[in-house]
Amino acid sequence: FLVDFAFLPVHCRGLIASNKMNSSGSCTGLECLDFQGDPALLYLADGTTLEGNSFGAATSANGEVVFNTGMVGYPEALTDPSYRGQILVLTYPLIGNYGVPDEDLKDEWGLPKFFESDTIHIAGLVVSSYSWEHSHWAAQKSLSKWLTDNNVPAIYGIDTRALTKKLREHGSILGRLDVNPSEVETITPAMFDDPNKRNLVEEVSTKTIKVYGKGNSPVILAYDCGIKYNIIRYLVNTHKVELHVVPFDYDLEENAAKIEWQGLFLSNGPGNPAMCSATITSIKYALTLDRPIFGICLGNQLLALAAG
Repeated sequence: FLVDFAFLPVHCRGLIASNKMNSSGSCTGLECLDFQGDPALLYLADGTTLEGNSFGAATSANGEVVFNTGMVGYPEALTDPSYRGQILVLTYPLIGNYGVPDEDLKDEWGLPKFFESDTIHIAGLVVSSYSWEHSHWAAQKSLSKWLTDNNVPAIYGIDTRALTKKLREHGSILGRLDVNPSEVETITPAMFDDPNKRNLVEEVSTKTIKVYGKGNSPVILAYDCGIKYNIIRYLVNTHKVELHVVPFDYDLEENAAKIEWQGLFLSNGPGNPAMCSATITSIKYALTLDRPIFGICLGNQLLALAAG
């Protein structure tokens, strides 16, 4: 049968072509991709240096290198506050082919409809192959332009399978992503900054109290340690709660806003939970009351610390 390859993104055509060329020995694997973008390097604190090409901002970034195995959903992943300060490795090999949706499109609560927060939180992005051509009815721009607009560097041409195996076996590793470097540097500990030494929750948490689903019942008080917008939508739209989203350091015992809460929700978030001492103090107070408490991800860690 005949197949028309013209509809495929450029990098997919390259992968198909590579299957043909491998038999003749002209190229193998990632070498067969049609690379665009400036040279880029990913340094790892374990002494590894990985070479690739840039498709984001022409800048450098430090962060904790972690991975995500989702097949789709990079607009959501990159805006997830839980990834604050991290260099994110996407294991799925086809990235960028559907672009990025409209950031100005809001839902009924005034939240960006297709994102988990108002901004990109990752420090850098690592993928295997990037599609320089995108196609989707809702796309407003390419992933490359979105990253560049937000000053976030990105690298492709990396064997993300091998990198993910390294991270899975050794845990997260500090890294640095350099775009268009003048030379390959000798790796030293001084090259890296550990984002977990910062209070990342304070960086991503709301500064004011926000209420969603006014008039619904029950009334849930949610600590914003980096809450994802889809959690807000789910609690309000599906469970019909009145949700009061408060800053991570809101004093629950004092309860200055006089919120008559009936349940407590502790959100996801980035970084070291031990830095959220004010949150832990409030959770300890909540544990003395006969009210339900639900923690997810970082929120569950905070609950565990409060419980001793």
